[in-house]
Amino acid sequence: MKRPILGVTMGDPAGVGPEIIARAAAEPAVRAASRPVVIGAAATMAEALALIGSPLTLHAVRRVAECRWADGTLEVLDLANVDMTTLPRAEVSAAAGRAAYAYIERAVTLAKAGEIHAIVTAPVNKEALAAAGVQHSGHTEILAQLTDTRDFAMLLMGRQLRVIHVTTHVALRRVPDLVTRERVLRTIRLAQRTLEDLGRPRGRIAVAGLNPHAGEEGLFGDEEQRAIIPAVEAARADGLDVTGPLPADTLFSRARGGEFDIVVAMYHDQGHIPVKTLGFEYDETIKKWTGLSGVNVTVGLPFLRVSVDHGTAFDRAWKGIANHESMVEALDVATTMLEARA
Repeated sequence: MKRPILGVTMGDPAGVGPEIIARAAAEPAVRAASRPVVIGAAATMAEALALIGSPLTLHAVRRVAECRWADGTLEVLDLANVDMTTLPRAEVSAAAGRAAYAYIERAVTLAKAGEIHAIVTAPVNKEALAAAGVQHSGHTEILAQLTDTRDFAMLLMGRQLRVIHVTTHVALRRVPDLVTRERVLRTIRLAQRTLEDLGRPRGRIAVAGLNPHAGEEGLFGDEEQRAIIPAVEAARADGLDVTGPLPADTLFSRARGGEFDIVVAMYHDQGHIPVKTLGFEYDETIKKWTGLSGVNVTVGLPFLRVSVDHGTAFDRAWKGIANHESMVEALDVATTMLEARA
């Protein structure tokens, strides 16, 4: 695919989204590989460009067809839904939550119509979305609802790990009830779909246990025997290369070492902690994040969606110091996955 059109949602306007987009859009590698169009508010992006002293000039449009992608310009599909004179920056607000949701909604409409080839999302704030009355608190669930998608999962990709999740944004006490044979099998199949999208149709899938030591033959819980093992056996019967359930305390090291191509995690932190431990770096001496590697992909949607793997970072927002590494990586992954699908 020749320079795909990537719809980049601006995220929460009070957070770091506008700045990391502005910084990433100026990167020569990004501009050479794709045609990004920011789905957001032109007034907000203009202030972000000024904040960082960007060499880019803003070009506001009402339709994707009006984009030029000329040298030195940043294309912004302007929803004009943010008043920067009154918006509380680096704070939770219902106004920011409503705006962020509107960008996602418009991006889905454009993707379904084929006007953009993929969606790349800047971070939203769950509290702000809730304050705005949005039913679901995260991108994954919102996108699934807007597309009537039932079989979906969150995939985290770092430089050393790929992890897909059976459950995500639920209370930990609910997880054992949600780890069913059907749900685990569905996630294994989505892991296989991910590998195919990455050009690895014969990739090796590892499935984590839910309990310590993967249950120790039922000593520490029966979820492995009741749900996870039957799901693994069913996936093998379908011809998939699946191993598990394996103890999570050593599984991620084995995957990092190259034994497996993707890991199926049972719950949010089981998968997020190893990926972010390897990809995120914080330097206490300068009190700054020096590395933010990792992206989030929603698997199962009728279009490709890739996101940064961090939040709105209100402690760093609108100070001109936000790290755009994950946004550059998200744009690159979207382009790579689109090429593999093509």
